[in-house]
Amino acid sequence: MKKLELTGLFFIFFTMVQAQTKNSSWLKHQLRSNASPLLTKVLNQPDTFRYQIIYTKIDRDRKNSPKFANFYLNVNEDSYFYPASMVKLPTALAALEKISALKDKGIDKYTAMLTDSSYTVQTAVNADATSATRLPSIDHYIKKIFVVSDNDAYNRLYEFCGQQYLNETLWKKGYKNMRITRRFVKMTAEENRHTNAIRFQKEGKTVYTQEPATSNATFDFSREILIGKAHLDQDDQLVNAPYDFTTHNKATLTDLQQMMQSVLFPGSVPESRQFNLTADDYKNLYQYMSEKPSESRFPSYDTTAFFDSYTKFFFFRDGKQKIPDHIRSFNKTGWSHGFLTDVCYIVDFKNNLEFMLSACIYVNEDQVLNDNKYEYIETGYPFFREVGKKIYEYELNRKRKVVPDLNKWKLMYD
Repeated sequence: MKKLELTGLFFIFFTMVQAQTKNSSWLKHQLRSNASPLLTKVLNQPDTFRYQIIYTKIDRDRKNSPKFANFYLNVNEDSYFYPASMVKLPTALAALEKISALKDKGIDKYTAMLTDSSYTVQTAVNADATSATRLPSIDHYIKKIFVVSDNDAYNRLYEFCGQQYLNETLWKKGYKNMRITRRFVKMTAEENRHTNAIRFQKEGKTVYTQEPATSNATFDFSREILIGKAHLDQDDQLVNAPYDFTTHNKATLTDLQQMMQSVLFPGSVPESRQFNLTADDYKNLYQYMSEKPSESRFPSYDTTAFFDSYTKFFFFRDGKQKIPDHIRSFNKTGWSHGFLTDVCYIVDFKNNLEFMLSACIYVNEDQVLNDNKYEYIETGYPFFREVGKKIYEYELNRKRKVVPDLNKWKLMYD
């Protein structure tokens, strides 16, 4: 009995430790010092705004090798936030890993990829007018995912990976808290388990066919996730009950931060957590993560709608500010259902500084979901802008033993 009691107490203690919120008194002081009334309001209400922040300080040694130190504010892996388009990051990486494993089939990420319709609600893709070749490919989809966070591009990579391969790949790499269960189109859970047949073509001839797949992945939906006090259903009817995120896509900010770090600085994370990417994969990812819509030829974007800071929340997104030429943000963002997230690596070539910054926030004053009434402009984007500026100003003033060599990040764009 005593052994059972001790085991039970250990389990309770372990669960409490796992659920603990990470807080850095230094980061808290840094953000609260001379904070605006809006930022102070947000920081004072962690339960309302569900914010989480990770600042990653980077220092270089004499060989220019980076060392990382993370500072957290209100970060808790058990605190759910809807990742929205952030799931496009792991999906793109898993797609690159999968296509590399198929090189013996005579295909790669540049090979034309045509998607068929193999199950109810599925749609086909046989051309892409935004591509230089007028044909879709994995590489082109990845570019659209990072430059403007294209939803259809994500859907096609989800279909190429397949739900089971995608999730099992992430879990094997240690991203146990992540799950990707659905496309960004209205489908049932069963329909999302089924993915399309795909044909890879060269010079109009099919060289490899991937058969339609059905996922047998097992997800843990035992923890109910209810947010808000009401929501609009698929018929736009008001339902006076919280919105149910229990079976939705899920990620933690710490996993997303480490995943981004694994791409930008592969040697800084355990090999088991890295993705099997080629030198060309890294080169293209760095370009697409930091490329402005105005710098892209294929696709060519309407810069009125897709302004240069369209997917850059820290510093820039609020008010559509112009990004200074000497600053690059290598990042991925997500926004939906009142949740905003940005995981980024900032480089300033003029002042020779670099850092990573990751954050999420929930802005939904009326607590009604799916009504498209969220305070993105009033609260969300200003929150990111001010947090980004405060960390940037700290970086401008802090002394470094070694000035980083940032030439690696000076890239050529379209």
